[in-house]
Amino acid sequence: MTARWRSPLVLGHTISRIFTQKMSQQLGHTRTRAQESSNAIERVYITMRHLFNRGFYKPMGISGTALREALLTLRPEIYGSIAEEKIELQGMVYIMDRLPYGIEQCQFIALTSDEGYNKSHIPAIIPPKRRRHCYRIDDQQMNIVITRGRSEIYDILTHLTFMYIESHKIMKQVLVPKEEGWILSRDWQKFAETATQKTEITTAQRELALMHAASFLGRTFEEVQASYPLFAQKQDPDHFIRLIYHLGQGAIDEIMDKTRARQISFSPVLRERLGHHIHGERWAKNIKETLVKMGAIERPMHIISANMHSVMNTLYAAKALPKEATKKSSLALFEYLSQETNKSARLKVQEYAQKNGMIYLDDQSQANIDVQVIDLGKALPERYPNNSGETPVLIVMDYAFGEQAYETMDELLKPLNASGKTKFMPVVSISIMGKAGILEGGKGDIMIPRAHIFEGTADNYPFKNKLKLKDFEGHDAYAGTMITVLGTSLQNKDILNFFHNSSWDVIGLEMEGAHYQKAIQAASKIRGSISPSVAVRYAYYASDNPLESGSTLASGGLGTTGVRPTYVITEKIIEQITQQD
Repeated sequence: MTARWRSPLVLGHTISRIFTQKMSQQLGHTRTRAQESSNAIERVYITMRHLFNRGFYKPMGISGTALREALLTLRPEIYGSIAEEKIELQGMVYIMDRLPYGIEQCQFIALTSDEGYNKSHIPAIIPPKRRRHCYRIDDQQMNIVITRGRSEIYDILTHLTFMYIESHKIMKQVLVPKEEGWILSRDWQKFAETATQKTEITTAQRELALMHAASFLGRTFEEVQASYPLFAQKQDPDHFIRLIYHLGQGAIDEIMDKTRARQISFSPVLRERLGHHIHGERWAKNIKETLVKMGAIERPMHIISANMHSVMNTLYAAKALPKEATKKSSLALFEYLSQETNKSARLKVQEYAQKNGMIYLDDQSQANIDVQVIDLGKALPERYPNNSGETPVLIVMDYAFGEQAYETMDELLKPLNASGKTKFMPVVSISIMGKAGILEGGKGDIMIPRAHIFEGTADNYPFKNKLKLKDFEGHDAYAGTMITVLGTSLQNKDILNFFHNSSWDVIGLEMEGAHYQKAIQAASKIRGSISPSVAVRYAYYASDNPLESGSTLASGGLGTTGVRPTYVITEKIIEQITQQD
């Protein structure tokens, strides 16, 4: 019998698993699901780094085995029924909002650095829920530009692995073995006729296609019909039908013909540049140059990581919309502005803000983090009537993504070198507001951390939080430790329950806290770039509770539930900043 070659990575994992099982049997140990999950997360992390260094791999081939096995062992909550025969529809909605339209049609997916595709004739494809630039090079290839570091790579690879696992589940249902070979099920043949037709799909054809799909997806017709509109695109209302077809056909093709196997690659430029802060350096330089032009480079600075509306609305909305402000409470006004139908009101606030001390920096560095620089002397003349050189300036930065938080904050806190002189950034406070998963409570509740622990490492970052639980009396709020995770798609109930119920006292999970703290503590306590007495504020509002069935991120957004905690936190940050000065 001919020996079958296996990659060193797969072989190493197999030996390690057998050794661990044998030792556990001899010692009488039974691993808990939390321990298995923790080991699976570590394997995912190590495997992805190995595949990145390797340069390419086939996700459903031997080289992708370790990643698939780890994900199936982990069974992340966000991917629902990944380990079952039936297709996971909610998880599929979640990933398709974060991957470029048409990616399921491509045999080759290339992760690249910023290599000038924006200067070509090919239009960028930007997913609805992730600001990443993607380019459909041809019928078979999709390029995804990575500008947010390793966290973005982990995010994409876990989503793609899930997508390919689901595609093979479809294939196993529709490819029927016979003595003379393989044949396609009747359900698939009828479904494929509708999915590939050139003319517009009629209502009757759509319903019949969904009935056939329900059969091989392992879902009821009612479930499939309810999921159908969630996948719709402006240019393709029947995206669900075509998505399922291309997923299944792609798996059939690579099983029937090995040359059709799907492949993920990493460009040499990406592998060379990753971790070098190229985008973060450009991003921070633009902010500092703007401060110089304003004549504000030596004024007290308060950095706020938030969204692009809450600080602006808190400072300017009542003044920009006086009629609405007299009729509504501040919270009602903010809810009014958050509604999709009130775009003209939001534009009025933005225009008023830009005439009264706010400079909007639309990101050109491809860090995909927009910035507002706000002169508080012009925004709050009643508080700062003299608007002197001691009047503070706010630097409001949009949300970072995972490890990108370290890159951007690290670069922003570095001194500015201008005309041969080194100017230190006079940072007085750094405030971080973000969304996070909560482990006690529900959507819209507030979390006040006293430390961040970085999952999968021995790193932990305790700090003195200027925001306290007493600041949020009257609101559902919790204090404790936050865990910074490698990715939202790498969690399950077992490991989250362990963190929550253990002495770590974890109240929530997010992706940026430890990375921000790493940059802040390095700048204040090691490099001396900023004052060691810089005030630090952290507060999160709950976007989901992954310990509750039906309450994960895949179940949908916050809607107006997020308005109240967002502005309660923002108002408290602004209050402390103005009192601090």
